[in-house]
Amino acid sequence: MQKTQVQSERTRKLFDTRKLVFTAMLAAISAVLYMFSFSIPILPTFLTYDFSDVPAVLAALTMGPVSGVFVSLIKALLNLGSSMTGGVGELADFAMSCFLIISAGIIGKKFNTYKGAIIGCIIGSVLMAALSIVTNYFIVYPIYANIMPIEAILQMYKDINPNVDGLLGCILMFNTPFTLVKGLIASAICLPLYKVLRPVFNSYYRK
Repeated sequence: MQKTQVQSERTRKLFDTRKLVFTAMLAAISAVLYMFSFSIPILPTFLTYDFSDVPAVLAALTMGPVSGVFVSLIKALLNLGSSMTGGVGELADFAMSCFLIISAGIIGKKFNTYKGAIIGCIIGSVLMAALSIVTNYFIVYPIYANIMPIEAILQMYKDINPNVDGLLGCILMFNTPFTLVKGLIASAICLPLYKVLRPVFNSYYRK
C-alpha cells in the first residue's frame, strides 16, 4: 500500500514537471506566432490577426485554464518590448484571449470529452466577442486615444465604411465580428491537436 502511494506521488510529480515544461513550450510558440501578425484589407490597420491564441487554447483544454492564461500572459509580456501601441495592443489581446481561454478550459475540463471541448471553444469565442464590446469601448480605446486621437481612429473606420457612426458603431461593425472569427479560427486549429493530445493528459483530470 505504501509502495503504491509512493509510486503515485512520483507519477504526479513527473506529470507536473511535464505540464510545466509543456506550458512553457506553448508560451514560447505563442510569443513567436504573435510576432507574425498581419493586417486584413477590410479592417483598419491597427486590427491585426495572428495565430497566437492556438497554443493558449490548447494549453487550457489539455491542462486547465490557468495554464492557458499563463501562456497568453507570457506571450504578452515577451512582446511588450517591441510594442507599436504602447502596450495597448498587448493589453487588448491578453484580455480578449482570457475570455476564450478560461471559458474553453473550464467547460472542457468539466465535461472532459471532445464534444465538451468543442462546446467550450464555441461558447468561449462568442463570449470573447460579446465582452470585447465592453472592453474595447470602456478600456482599450480610451487608453489608445492617448496615443492616437479618437477622431483619427474613427476616420480609419469611416475610410472603409462611410456609413459607420460613432465609436460603438465601429466596434459593433468591425471589432466584434473580427474577434468572433479570430476565436473560432483558433479553436478550429486547436481542436484536432487537442483530440490527439487528450489521452495523454486525461489522467491529470482524474486526479
